[in-house]
Amino acid sequence: MQTVKSTREVVESFLSLTGQGAPVEQIGELFSSDVDFFIAGDVANVPWIGRKNGPTGAAEFYRQIREAIISETFDVSDLMVQDRRAIILGNLESRVRQTGKLITTEFAFDLVVEGGKISRFRLFEDSFAVAQAVA
Repeated sequence: MQTVKSTREVVESFLSLTGQGAPVEQIGELFSSDVDFFIAGDVANVPWIGRKNGPTGAAEFYRQIREAIISETFDVSDLMVQDRRAIILGNLESRVRQTGKLITTEFAFDLVVEGGKISRFRLFEDSFAVAQAVA
């Protein structure tokens, strides 16, 4: 009998897989088929943001971001879990491959886990700085 992973277990798997550069399909498996996945920002100039659909969309986000940027720093300062919700806070620095510009921003992930899968995904960052670095 398969047990459902707790919110903390799913979020720790998410951080581990993304941090170690796991295959994007493996990261996508953490997301529900009807995940509410959204990152606000300039979708006309930043291809990896916006709304994504299902595990395939989540995997596509990680594929696009890996093609476009080089992660230089990704530091998690806080992980807070209450029931189904997890909030991850930290700082990141990423270099845009095409422009060579550095994005430096604080970030917050707002995740909801249901049935052992991420059902809601939000990434909050300085979207203006991201758009400026891409341009």
